[in-house]
Amino acid sequence: MEEIQSLTPSLKMLIRSRLDAFPVQIAEVDDAHHAAVAITVTDTGFGADLPGLPVHEEWNSTPALILTRRSEQLRKHAGQWAFPGGRLDPGETPIETALREMHEEVNVDLAADQVLGRLDDFVTRSGFVMSPIVVWGGAELLTEPNPDEVASVHRIPLHEFLREDSPMLSEMAGSEHPVLRMPVGTDWIAAPTAALIYQFREVCLLGNETRVAHYEQPSFAWR
Repeated sequence: MEEIQSLTPSLKMLIRSRLDAFPVQIAEVDDAHHAAVAITVTDTGFGADLPGLPVHEEWNSTPALILTRRSEQLRKHAGQWAFPGGRLDPGETPIETALREMHEEVNVDLAADQVLGRLDDFVTRSGFVMSPIVVWGGAELLTEPNPDEVASVHRIPLHEFLREDSPMLSEMAGSEHPVLRMPVGTDWIAAPTAALIYQFREVCLLGNETRVAHYEQPSFAWR
C-alpha cells in the first residue's frame, strides 16, 4: 500500500477520512469501569527493538504505532502489551483521558486537534470498557517511559500489521469465538490490545467496516 510507506499529510487525511465515515459502536459503561487508550501514529524512529524487526542506525520515517510493555510491578495486566491508556478520571472524556495517559506513561504531550477519530468500544474480560482514540503523533516524536507504569516503549511499523499471517486465530475451550492475536516480529500481541490493532488496520488502513468486539481474549488477559 503506497499510502503507508511514509508518514505524510496524505496518510493523516486518509486515516481521518476513514474514521469520519466509520459508524462507531459505543458500549454502556459506568464511570468506575471506563478506560481510554491512545492509538498514536508516528514514525519508526530507530526501530522497534523486537526480535524479527530491524533497528535502524538513523531515524526512520516509516509509519508506526506506539505500544508499550506494562511494568511487571503493576497489580493488573503486568508485563502485557498495551496502548498508553487508563481509567477515566471524574469529568473526563475518553479523548482527555487518552491524551493525559500519553503524557503520564510515555511523556508525550499531544493536543486535542491531533485526534483523528475513534474506534469501537471494546469490553474486556476484566470488566472494563476500552475506548480507542486514534491520534496523529507526527514525525520524530520522542518518548520517555514512566518506570512506574511502563517497562518499555515500542514503535511497530504499520506494515507489520498487514502481514499475511495476521490475524492469528485460535479456538478456546468454553468460548464460541476465537482468541485473536496479532504477530509482531517473532512475537505476538493478544486481545484486547490485538483486537484494537486489528480494527485499526481494517478501518484506517484498508477501509473496511470490521467489528472486533466478539473476539475472545486469552485467559491471562482476564485478570
